[in-house]
Amino acid sequence: MPFLDWVNKNQAKAATGSVPTHLLQQEAVYGGSEDTPPENLLIQGDNLLALKALIPVYAGRVKCIFIDPPYNTQSAFEHYDDKLEHSQWLSLMYPRLVLLRDLLAEDGSIWVTIDDNEGHYLKVLMDEVFGRRRFIANVAWQSRYSRSSDTSLSLSHNSLLVFANRPDTWKTVRNRLPRTVEQAVQYKNPDNDPRGPWRAIPWDAPNLRPNLSYPIRTPAGTVRIPPPGRCWSRTEDQWLELVASGLAYFGKSGAGAPSFKQFLSTASDIVPNTWWPHEEAGHTDEAQKEGRILFGRDLFDTPKPERLMQRIIHIATNPGDLVLDSFLGSGTTAAVAHKMNRRYIGIEMGEHARTHCVPRLQKVIHGEQGGISEAVGWKGGGGFRFCTLGQTAFDADGRINPEVRFGTLAAFIWHYETATPAANALNKPLLGLHNGTAYYLLYNGILGDRRPQGGNVLTHAVLQMLNEQYPHDGPKVIYGETTRLGDAKLAAEGVTFRQIPYDIKSR
Repeated sequence: MPFLDWVNKNQAKAATGSVPTHLLQQEAVYGGSEDTPPENLLIQGDNLLALKALIPVYAGRVKCIFIDPPYNTQSAFEHYDDKLEHSQWLSLMYPRLVLLRDLLAEDGSIWVTIDDNEGHYLKVLMDEVFGRRRFIANVAWQSRYSRSSDTSLSLSHNSLLVFANRPDTWKTVRNRLPRTVEQAVQYKNPDNDPRGPWRAIPWDAPNLRPNLSYPIRTPAGTVRIPPPGRCWSRTEDQWLELVASGLAYFGKSGAGAPSFKQFLSTASDIVPNTWWPHEEAGHTDEAQKEGRILFGRDLFDTPKPERLMQRIIHIATNPGDLVLDSFLGSGTTAAVAHKMNRRYIGIEMGEHARTHCVPRLQKVIHGEQGGISEAVGWKGGGGFRFCTLGQTAFDADGRINPEVRFGTLAAFIWHYETATPAANALNKPLLGLHNGTAYYLLYNGILGDRRPQGGNVLTHAVLQMLNEQYPHDGPKVIYGETTRLGDAKLAAEGVTFRQIPYDIKSR
């Protein structure tokens, strides 16, 4: 498979591993209650640092990632500079895509909007990061409905590059789209069938099964066989069942090609296609109007309409799933996810994270009725936490920041060791089992000893307690401050001891 190359690509590839892991600093909580604090996160800060901060806890958990990165149009917008040199843009995107890949769930998908300035390069870049076999489609979204007269060809669409971790699995879990009024109009009832409107589905199919070429007699007495290069779609017995059920149809004359009735009442939702007209998925003018209603003025030059995000989130997720947008902009993804009862994480670097995203989500909590609110029956509720990037988890010498709590370090270690999300809450010394190995962490008084150094040392008594309360017959990996056990005892117990912080590394 061919790869892109550009100036400083090696530095861009190395950036993922060199990014320090920061702690998230909670600044405020909006909505929710003391009993049920909100899970949703709005993070202000550089999205590369923020994504790295999310890895320990959220790796492999995000069902749908949507990003609307700078298109590199060589324009300077109010809230960000979209005027990067081409290699700089590629170096910006590469490490962020790598971290997004690590956050994506096994049955998850990532959707990236882009235009023709960098779209073809982005496709090859994503092939390299995600793997070409994970490519699903390039969706054309009709972002504009008016024509421009000052260009050679009037731009009317943006691209949506879609990748899925496991395309075959994703095909079975992604949701279909409800039929629109226009699509339902295809169903008629010319014979006043009591079962309601229907449409005729041809009985012939591509000639993949030549043996399915039995004769079919029409009500008018003629005999029909499949057209050249075609066959019947199913067996003769299945055709006779349709005839007995009154579903066979031969046209108004009764002598036409055999088909069968598909009733609107039983028709399934439709498979999404790759052309999204503005009538179905909204357009940029609609998004501008949504912003003016919320804030009295235009928010961004090219915001995304709520209907576009509704369609993506509907296809890619179910209620309760986690959605992530690391180029949050004016907050559309988070607002729509909130209204659709999805959990979400939004990341935005600029001050408008406070001035635009926070008040927009507050309005959502209070039940604002713009955008998709009426369509999804939104009445308000829920909440989110507003966070900034705090101190690093480890200093330059590798020492652990004393602000790091047990759960955070446990998630960090689990991901480093297994590259998988934790299956259970990390609130006890046994973090879990992976490929027959048990992983333990002695840190931060998890054993109940609250002295500064208490409970972090692997002694004979501590090992005995672990074996009694968290037994495992196979190999064990135990992280702790130090051990009082010799190599022979560790080997006899099947224990590999790793010392904090020196044996903790970032993936």
